Amino acid sequence: MKKRNLLFVTALMLVLSFMLAACGGGGDGKKESKGDGGDKKDYGIKFLSIATGGTGGTYYPLGGNFANLIKDATGIEANAITSGASAENMALIKKEETEVAFTQTDIATYATEGTRMFDGDKVENMKGLGTLYPETIQIVTTEKSGIKSVEDLKGKTVSVGESGSGTLANAEQILEVHDLTLDDVKARNLSFDDSTTGIQDGTIDAAFITAGTPTGAVEGLAATEKVSIVPIADDKIDALIEKYPYYAKETIKSGTYGLSDDTNTVAVQAMLVVRDDLSDDLVYEITKSIYENTDKIGHAKGELISAEKALEGMAIDLHPGAKKYFDEKGISSE
Repeated sequence: MKKRNLLFVTALMLVLSFMLAACGGGGDGKKESKGDGGDKKDYGIKFLSIATGGTGGTYYPLGGNFANLIKDATGIEANAITSGASAENMALIKKEETEVAFTQTDIATYATEGTRMFDGDKVENMKGLGTLYPETIQIVTTEKSGIKSVEDLKGKTVSVGESGSGTLANAEQILEVHDLTLDDVKARNLSFDDSTTGIQDGTIDAAFITAGTPTGAVEGLAATEKVSIVPIADDKIDALIEKYPYYAKETIKSGTYGLSDDTNTVAVQAMLVVRDDLSDDLVYEITKSIYENTDKIGHAKGELISAEKALEGMAIDLHPGAKKYFDEKGISSE
């Protein structure tokens, strides 16, 4: 009888030990993505910030959409933060104060080369994730200003973008091919919102705004004023592209901001960059979450974003995690 009781107790203990082991899960302690709202993989960080731009531009609302996509894919709490846009975002990456950032392809080039506004301040901890859509250089004014050409900006009060911004670099280069400099205008360093407010209240005559069209700040101006976009002549566009190959010819279509005709100008590419210390797995998932869910991007620019075009104009080295994604898709920058 005692022997049978001992065997029963032993068998019961074995059963209980197997049950406890099953409840404990795997032995490595890692949480893997369930794909059904369950636990997500441990990517080494719990919070991720995306540096965007001002609230009146395109980066900020897009960044909010991207943050939601990233959170859904990885479980990481992601958040879009406002900033002075492209150039400032490079500084935030360098100081490790953000993980992901919007910028322009030209600014990313300056940052990695240590040229122009990054002279002596090269950003070496940054890699590319992918390009997004054309960033249109819009020289905004009103019909009543009488400004019809870039040359007409001479002597006028002009917002040329915030100090250190990509817009400021664009303004300098466009003025340059027209044989003008910042000294030829009464330059003001204003945000997009402050620029359009200044045009509306008459404190400035025109503003350079580099952003995807339609731009919220300009749409707001168009609601109260007859907006005009200053065209750039074809020969000046050719000269600009010859000297600065990251530019491309762009047309702002009639109907945008109530324009009666198409307007020729130029554009650079908007892109995303990441810190190079982010894990390959995390950057792979970030890349995938954006380029495979463009139909969920609640912004007009979502229609222009695609994996197939994401390496066009890529001016810096890709992060290995992003490269893995594009390699799997058979997309090459060559």
